[in-house]
Amino acid sequence: MNLSIEQVRDFKGRYPKQLWYLFFSEMWERFCFYGMRGMLTVFMVDTVIGLGMNEGDANLQYGATQAFVYAFTFIGGLFADKILGFRKSLFWGGLLMIVGSCVLAFNPHDLFFMGISFTIVGTGFFKPNISTMVGALYHENDNRRDAGFSLFYAGINVGALLGGYACVAIAKSYSWNLAFGLAAIVMTISLLTFVFTQRSLGPIGLSPLHGSSKNGRLKEILTYIGSLAVIPVIMTMVAKTEYTDLFMYTIGPVTLIYLTIEMFKCTADEKKKLMAAMVFIVFSILFWAFFEQSGGSLNLFASNNLNNTMMGVTLDPNGVNNSANALFVILFAPLIGLLWMWMSKRKAEPNTVIKFGLGFLFLALAFYTFYATRFFADSNGMTSLEIFTLAYFIITFGELCLSPIGLSIMTKLAPVRLQGMMMGMWFLASAYGQYVAGILGAGMALPNEDATAAEKLVSYTDGYSQLAIYALISGVVLIAISPVVRRLMGNVK
Repeated sequence: MNLSIEQVRDFKGRYPKQLWYLFFSEMWERFCFYGMRGMLTVFMVDTVIGLGMNEGDANLQYGATQAFVYAFTFIGGLFADKILGFRKSLFWGGLLMIVGSCVLAFNPHDLFFMGISFTIVGTGFFKPNISTMVGALYHENDNRRDAGFSLFYAGINVGALLGGYACVAIAKSYSWNLAFGLAAIVMTISLLTFVFTQRSLGPIGLSPLHGSSKNGRLKEILTYIGSLAVIPVIMTMVAKTEYTDLFMYTIGPVTLIYLTIEMFKCTADEKKKLMAAMVFIVFSILFWAFFEQSGGSLNLFASNNLNNTMMGVTLDPNGVNNSANALFVILFAPLIGLLWMWMSKRKAEPNTVIKFGLGFLFLALAFYTFYATRFFADSNGMTSLEIFTLAYFIITFGELCLSPIGLSIMTKLAPVRLQGMMMGMWFLASAYGQYVAGILGAGMALPNEDATAAEKLVSYTDGYSQLAIYALISGVVLIAISPVVRRLMGNVK
């Protein structure tokens, strides 16, 4: 029996049962995504079965791949809104991700860019839509909504924790084929979880063309065909980073020109709020450019320069690099939420701009700690996994100051008719952050492929000290201009 939207939303207790189904589907998908993310640069520099790239090129390839993932998230969201609906979009995206992982499991060396391209397009269809369905489980003013999203956010990080450690550890200890195959298996579990529980969602996530004429069905089929047809294009653009450069140099200015044209149609108050939104977008590019060294340069640093023991326990350094942040988010996100509530009751909670600024200050301290690992290194350039993990502990608080409020502030600052575009710009900002992260990581890498671990230690930690300075300056600037930005925001908190 199909449920009505009222029956879905009129649930007893703290969480609707459908939230648990979406939780597990998202958890396994994030296992696949973060497992793949954690393997990229390590596989690209592997000289045995991998691509044998130098570290500079591997950083650029990582940035290009992640940039396209986030750019396609925007595109996938548009097709879900207009044609497929959230359910079909999620299913199609999951299917493409499974195919991509299977291709990589079969022959990761020769079919690397094909497998990655399937995964890019698949993630674009999957990622933006499951979160939207979580929100649809609640009435508009249901005060249990935040608790639901907190639980869902925990599912994301549990998946990131498990996949981030397991996949790269299995790849290094056993085989890359097995690790990519594991990503395909868990993605299949995610998709089956959704398929067998979607009836409980009632009308949530159905296509806007549901029950329409043959014309609607034709649009769906053309969307599927088009998303397959674009894969060879993505393969070319990711494999040759100069095409990625062209794409990124073009899409940003075009989007800004469109926004400027739209702003002429806005009231004075709306223009001010959009200007405030642009401040957040620009600084978010910088934040993710620094933060996303985790999948690029920090992943290579973990491979080359970290000891494999922490407090007497043997651990895979890349696994720690890929999963420590998720573990700390799971542990401390609820506490940070309680802290903001405690401060709010005492009218001492920092405003959104100050929180963004604090995020950068934590980021600066974290990268200085990454830099400080050089002082704990031995003569062979191998350094402390404990100090490295401490840096991730610090960086997590930076993320928790900034990440949870980004999407929310976009919806509050944009006029209703421009909310879709501004959400798209937020995701596009993430794409630019990933892109710049690759460039920054490539700048830290030594051109000499025969460089020793000690030489790589100096090169990367010099880079981290520079990022610490840039993050500190960004945080100070944000806090300094916070009164101006707050005035532009008007009544938005």
